[in-house]
Amino acid sequence: MTAVGLWTIGLASAYTLWLVVGGRVALRRRETGRAGFFVGGRTFSPWTVAFCITGLFSGSSFIAIVELSYRTGVSAVWYGVAETVQVLLIALLLVKPLREKLVVTVTGIIGDRFGRAAKAISSIITGLTFPMYSVATTIAFASALHMVTGLTLPLSIAVTAAVLLAFLSSGGMHSVAFSQTMNVIMISLMFAVGVWAIAVSPGFGGIADFQTGNPEMFDLSSAGVSLIAAWFGTFIINVPLAQAAFQMSMSASSPENGQKGLYRAAIIGVPLILLGVFLGIAAAAIVPDAALPLVAIPEYIVGVLPAWAAGLFFVGLWACALGWAGPCQFSGATSLGRDLGSALNPCATEAQLVRYTRWALVGLTVVMVVFALLRSEQSAWWNVMAWTLRNGATFAPVLAAFFWPLATRSAVLTALLAGFGSGLTWYTLSDFDPAAFFLGVHPVWVGMIANLTGLTVVTLLQRRWVTVPAGRRRQRGQLFLLLAAAVAVLSVFAWSWLAGHGLVGMALFLIVVALFAATVSLTVPAERGAESPSSSAELAPSTAGEANEDGH
Repeated sequence: MTAVGLWTIGLASAYTLWLVVGGRVALRRRETGRAGFFVGGRTFSPWTVAFCITGLFSGSSFIAIVELSYRTGVSAVWYGVAETVQVLLIALLLVKPLREKLVVTVTGIIGDRFGRAAKAISSIITGLTFPMYSVATTIAFASALHMVTGLTLPLSIAVTAAVLLAFLSSGGMHSVAFSQTMNVIMISLMFAVGVWAIAVSPGFGGIADFQTGNPEMFDLSSAGVSLIAAWFGTFIINVPLAQAAFQMSMSASSPENGQKGLYRAAIIGVPLILLGVFLGIAAAAIVPDAALPLVAIPEYIVGVLPAWAAGLFFVGLWACALGWAGPCQFSGATSLGRDLGSALNPCATEAQLVRYTRWALVGLTVVMVVFALLRSEQSAWWNVMAWTLRNGATFAPVLAAFFWPLATRSAVLTALLAGFGSGLTWYTLSDFDPAAFFLGVHPVWVGMIANLTGLTVVTLLQRRWVTVPAGRRRQRGQLFLLLAAAVAVLSVFAWSWLAGHGLVGMALFLIVVALFAATVSLTVPAERGAESPSSSAELAPSTAGEANEDGH
């Protein structure tokens, strides 16, 4: 084994042992009541939330960006920008008004409104897609470990999976809070080492020389307009569905502290985004044309830094993996253990739900290893695919739970299955390619369109409904109809341009979203048709509470 391998294993072993032991100590010091395992007893400070969110999103984005920038150059920065927009939107729009409604999980919200069957199906979909997120970062450290030690990739993945299981099953959200704080410290050390590597070779002058010979690597659209649009669409759609982020921000001592934590996380993430871009470009300059960028990065680091520094950098990659995969595994296990468990056993006690969640952690660990062995590259692809399948199933049901009392349980079941199934089918027709899609349309748009359409059509066919009387709500619905018509007309005239840039799917999605918003604004149950315009105009903000009554 090389010196770098010894440093990496030694530092990684010491670090992960500290995570496990320190997490248990943190748990014993902060015993809480029944909600503590799932939302940390709502005692987190703004900095704790910031570290949790930074470890969650920024570590994952760094790995995705460094791999993307090796292939496509500076255009990878848009992935980080899209992720930052998501964090800011969560802080601005959701933390305060939805604190009580989004207590633990998105699947719980769906189940409270639409019953046990919807809760069970959404929990299964959510639980099985979260290991895809985990794979996205696990393969980065596994590739580095494979390169510097000669360990097989399956063994490297299994080691990471075992660590995740150990510290998550021992402490719930308190374990995650402790480990995320430690992960941010380690990622900061990795950042310093990464800057050092770039300065040593190729140096900033060398990057300028590389630009002269490879101008396409410095084109902000080189990743492809269609793919960049899909990144933004995926992250923005994920705002009301960011379950792991909700669990972290809702663990704050107050909504204001949750917001402050998210804002700080967005700021902390900017340097990591830039480092990922330039580190990937530097690796492309020094170790060009590698088949697997996540293997080329370690080769570059080992070639320009001392063994101890390279080992420290790789432990930083480990921290990125744990920072994203840990909360994702826990959040997915919460959906399977708490939500699916309560759907199948409505009389389950809190202790039983915690036990179910720990069992789910074991199962999802196995699923994550299987996914990683199926495809041990393309970390950004794994993230986007997971968002496509999960969000394609749950987006419309969550919106309906809060804003559309007309929605039926059968319509939600249709939306869940149609969104998930169509997204997966479109990926299959695209041969699961990360950039070339069937008919030039990204699966994320297909899944979302099927999801919204299924919910709307089945609801309107099943329920007796009337349009709202004249008033502000009716005017709002008419504006959405005009918006849908305008986008449709513009799309017809710009069809060639949209098709050439792979944006047809996004245009169709915008039309469907506008039509869905118009339908929600214009329709009410028939028994409310006689309400006055003023009361109808005020209906939408209160539908979540009314929906909960209808849903049980």
